[in-house]
Amino acid sequence: MRKDSFGYRHNNHSVGLATVHLVWIPKRRKPILKGEIKLRLATILESVATEREWIIKAKEIAPDHVHLLVEYDETTPIFEVVRAFKGRSSRILREEFPELLKLPSLWTRSYFYDTSVKISTAKVMAYINDPHHERH
Repeated sequence: MRKDSFGYRHNNHSVGLATVHLVWIPKRRKPILKGEIKLRLATILESVATEREWIIKAKEIAPDHVHLLVEYDETTPIFEVVRAFKGRSSRILREEFPELLKLPSLWTRSYFYDTSVKISTAKVMAYINDPHHERH
């Protein structure tokens, strides 16, 4: 994969840009994403993105939800992008922080996604980076 001067990804048979805004929450919307758990989650999310050659354009980890704006390859369905982030983070965080085992699972099965067709990527990034998330 390579990118051109406009930021588009070039593959063997396609040229384009796939970006998705994702939001998901811990089980029972518990405000557990703080301190060391928040820091470790950020590291895990970055490692998943790096491994898959995705780019996290914006990230906000609030105590009770996660926002990501991710540029990903067009061959990966959105549900697999979500599963990669939620699956690995759940497994690792529950291994490293036994207090998370009190929940039946770390994340709910639900998630929100928006492919940013209705609003610009810049507006989504501004929303995610807005300090309103720090009030929790």
